[in-house]
Amino acid sequence: METKQNNYIILQDLIVYQLARELSRIGWEIYKEFDWKQQKLIGDQFITATDSVGANIAEGYARYHFLDRIKFYYQSRGSLMEAAEHWLPLLKERGMVEMDIAEKYSKLANELSLKLQNFIASTARAKHAKSESLNLD
Repeated sequence: METKQNNYIILQDLIVYQLARELSRIGWEIYKEFDWKQQKLIGDQFITATDSVGANIAEGYARYHFLDRIKFYYQSRGSLMEAAEHWLPLLKERGMVEMDIAEKYSKLANELSLKLQNFIASTARAKHAKSESLNLD
């Protein structure tokens, strides 16, 4: 259910943010199984990139200007690709993650990637619509 205050959807009700938080939960399941050395060598970078996806969505959503928002959403997309397309495959290659949880992470990352791209596009469309409405007045 979307919670609105003055026609404003709160962050926690955004599907894209909910998916990012779920990705962080799965990422933590992977990370917490590492020993201290594994965490320091590769795990910290993996979990930081994973958690950065939702953090950048949150920061962008709090910004007033559309282009500022989009910049953070692009950073979120970059963090998603870093975690899912670089760190996760390395973890798999090195036998540091079970295949079932890696597949769960990858599947969610793919879904989130599509939703995030659509979120960026809708934000850009909203910017364009607002610009046009200001020119008509």
